Amino acid sequence: MTRHFLKDDDLTPTEQDEVLRLALELKKDRFAHKPFAGPQTVAVIFDKTSTRTRVSFAAGIADLGGVPLIIDYGVSQLGKKESIADTARVLDRQVAQIVWRTYEQSGLEEMASFSKVPVINSLSDQWHPCQLLADLMTIREEFGQTKGLKLAYIGDAANNMGNSYLVACALAGMSVSIGAPLGYQPDLQVLERARAIASEFGQSVAVFEDPALAVADADVVATDTWVSMGMESEKQQRLETFSAYTVNQQLMEKAKKSAIFLHCLPAYRGYEVSADVIDGPQSRIWDEAENRLHAQKALMLWLSKQK
Repeated sequence: MTRHFLKDDDLTPTEQDEVLRLALELKKDRFAHKPFAGPQTVAVIFDKTSTRTRVSFAAGIADLGGVPLIIDYGVSQLGKKESIADTARVLDRQVAQIVWRTYEQSGLEEMASFSKVPVINSLSDQWHPCQLLADLMTIREEFGQTKGLKLAYIGDAANNMGNSYLVACALAGMSVSIGAPLGYQPDLQVLERARAIASEFGQSVAVFEDPALAVADADVVATDTWVSMGMESEKQQRLETFSAYTVNQQLMEKAKKSAIFLHCLPAYRGYEVSADVIDGPQSRIWDEAENRLHAQKALMLWLSKQK
């Protein structure tokens, strides 16, 4: 059966560990594996604009011996004149894997159900699992492990990053603490899924309205933009709602002294994070951004070996 990566728990804890170990190996020896030698083609589809996803997948596919076929929204028939199912049937006869940055998770699920090659979610409105592989890799680089550590996520937790932080970190054996205002706290089903996974490792998942309580004794503090793509009309209201959720130096001092700061980018200094934090000594955002390359290469390599 073809394996896909559409959300974080499409990997078991053991499989996630395998991918992260492989990512660290690939960072040390970038051209060690060529699963797409030939070269084979990997389709990389963008319904949304992108910098890090586009660069990291294009460079990563080339590193793995393949050719990235970049398909931007508006230059294909996907979802317009041609169904997702029919597109999958066309692509899987010609490409080795399919990477898709899109809106609804249901589209990815339909693509995967008709594709005979692996489909990778490079971002949807509900999940951002590739970003979390990079984040967990960055945490491992810093602390040597993930198990037993605590991550605090501050801001809008009712989005794809909130969902993925909860589930992926629980799979990695971490405790997760959310600091979010009412109305922007995690989906209950996602929350319960994360708690069930975390309990298997003796870890916990907690949600607070007070960001200071969420950050207390955290090893990692993470945030995301308050105004994601498609939410521009809500900007002023969101800026007011989240005004007390800026990750600044005062809030970072509630975490452990050894704590690091993560942000998936793009970042808006002075809003979700202060400049002295994101540009300060605790920030690991540039390592995190680079690690998208290595983590996604590891994922594509791992998927290429699954039968």
